[in-house]
Amino acid sequence: MDWIDGMNRLLRYIEEHLTDSTLTVETAARHAAYSPFYLQRIFYGLTEVPLSEYFRNRRLSQAGQELQAGAKVIDAALKYGYETPESFQRRSGASTASRRRQPSGPRRSSCSWDRSKSTYR
Repeated sequence: MDWIDGMNRLLRYIEEHLTDSTLTVETAARHAAYSPFYLQRIFYGLTEVPLSEYFRNRRLSQAGQELQAGAKVIDAALKYGYETPESFQRRSGASTASRRRQPSGPRRSSCSWDRSKSTYR
């Protein structure tokens, strides 16, 4: 199951580079040694979520976790690639106060990242 190991390595790479503005489908594909087209097809086939949407959802989720931990909205927004707190709030669909109280980020996939093992299930 080399492709599962490859996906696990890719997901670890994505998690480590969520705050990098250079994280794109192209850089992820380069890291995984696939073409961007093929990587997107594989990823969507496994998760039913487009890879670029996965990036956005993970960034939004991480920013939400930081807000729940007490971070300032502007700090979380800028760290995860939002240009303004307003763009972060538009994307999250929630006000700052409700964002601090609610669990973070949308999840559409039945696949999940097991943080304790750094693997994809």
